[in-house]
Amino acid sequence: MNRATATQGYDADVIVVGAGPIGLTTGNALRHHGVSCLLLERRTDVKEYSRANNLWARPQELLAGIGLRDILAENAYAIDTINFFVNGTPTTPISIADVASPYPKVLYSGQDVIERTLAAAFEARGGRLDRGCTVVGVEQDDEGVTVVLRRGEDAPEERRRCRYLVAADGAKSTVRPLLGLDFEPERFEGCMNRQADAKLSWRRSREPDRLWFFYYERGFAGILPVWGGYHRLFFLADDTGVPDRDPTLDEIQAVAREVTGDETLTLSDPQWLTHSRFQYGVSPGYARGRVLLAGDAGHLSLPIGGQGMNAGLHDAVEIAWRLAMTLRGEAAPVILDSYDGERGGEHARLSAQQARGFRWTVYRGPVTDTVLGLAAKALPNLGSLLQGTDDMQQMGVAYPKSALNEDRLSGLADLLRSGPKPGERAPDAEVMHRGETASLFPFLTNPDGCTTGWALLCFDGRSTDAGASLLDAVEAVAPWPWVRPRLVLAGPMVDGADVPVLSDLDGRAHGAYGLEGRPALVLVRPDGHIAFRGDADRTDRLESYCRKVFGARAAGSPNDLAAAH
Repeated sequence: MNRATATQGYDADVIVVGAGPIGLTTGNALRHHGVSCLLLERRTDVKEYSRANNLWARPQELLAGIGLRDILAENAYAIDTINFFVNGTPTTPISIADVASPYPKVLYSGQDVIERTLAAAFEARGGRLDRGCTVVGVEQDDEGVTVVLRRGEDAPEERRRCRYLVAADGAKSTVRPLLGLDFEPERFEGCMNRQADAKLSWRRSREPDRLWFFYYERGFAGILPVWGGYHRLFFLADDTGVPDRDPTLDEIQAVAREVTGDETLTLSDPQWLTHSRFQYGVSPGYARGRVLLAGDAGHLSLPIGGQGMNAGLHDAVEIAWRLAMTLRGEAAPVILDSYDGERGGEHARLSAQQARGFRWTVYRGPVTDTVLGLAAKALPNLGSLLQGTDDMQQMGVAYPKSALNEDRLSGLADLLRSGPKPGERAPDAEVMHRGETASLFPFLTNPDGCTTGWALLCFDGRSTDAGASLLDAVEAVAPWPWVRPRLVLAGPMVDGADVPVLSDLDGRAHGAYGLEGRPALVLVRPDGHIAFRGDADRTDRLESYCRKVFGARAAGSPNDLAAAH
């Protein structure tokens, strides 16, 4: 299935409402999987200024899996260091790129740049983008969704028909309340953010390879690169005596000089001057029937750690592979149903984390500031502690309670060498393939050209007797051709299966998965999260799992499934 046009009676298999970064990523991901997609957007063009502008490591991995990461990186600055100051005292710089990912450096660009890049990619992939229309109604039935839209207050209503609808229309979503999924946000009182995107001259480096954060007596400030030679300066602070309006450039420059201790700091050519107050919340559900929420349509995110857009990128990728499998007939209902619990639960966790970090950052008194001043001289990781998390790169995003999880590994061996469990990200590792050093990731992402492929890692546990069990596992998943086996061998070679053989004599892959000395099967989802673990000699458990999540038999052939790549 690789159709740009929908099946008869539908304008698209999937309609996405909203063409911001999350809606555009959803559309691109759907087209990557061969699903026909129509994007509806109220704005007639991209925003002229940037809002969200950073991409952390784990979202970059997800974007790489759908062929978007590299084109975004072409117009982005790569950041590897964060500098923190507490009341004028520097802490030890944080190496933000010190994570086990192929993309450890944070990318900083601009939302306008990101939107234009994604829009061009979407149209190049055969997607359709309809601007200048506002959704005013959503009607669901057993076969699909009818979207009611207008192109102006006095314009006649128009209707578009799809099998599934994705609402990615932002924090002021028109779709969310129509589904009964609206929520009352919680507000932070007595504080304000003032912000500017402008050209910066100061006595510190202007190279776009680092970030600067400052904790000062009344708040928290940051200086970040924005694509095109600009910098963003923001000041989250007590609002006492601060005018409730957008700041002037002179006002931002004056507070920046005070906070940074640099009397020469000069701002010019402002692109954006704004102010905002803070509220946060999460929708009580991320799906209702055939309608799913993504990004800000399902949550109001706080500006702590630049997590909001990145969390929405997870939504986009998670929606797309589920819908593609469902539309192809490859998925039992549990696959699509699991989106709500996984992403809704993760957004609730992230929201609570951000609220804690925000309270700690903004609502500090003189006693806390004194403690921070002393600690800054003694704690090299103070900057990480102040952010409320050591996982700004979102590498720890996991779904421990997912309905897709099944763990059949247990016993003393698992306790002694516990590897990543179902719901967690599948780690990378160095292996050998056909005499060349290779990474495990390419054998997990779009395996064998199947964009919705599930990679089955068959570990021999360095056992000389595991070969027969591994071959049985390869045979066991044959009814579901999108499950693509790989033999991971730390022991002798195994012949008899036409699947990739990854040599792991040094045990790096076995060690990363906690499977040294234990033949095991690990099934990895299209998003790179582990779904199933089990002993290699119990292929009946693997078959039972596949019947549960995929159905009894395959709906198409391997060639059909690879056609969307």
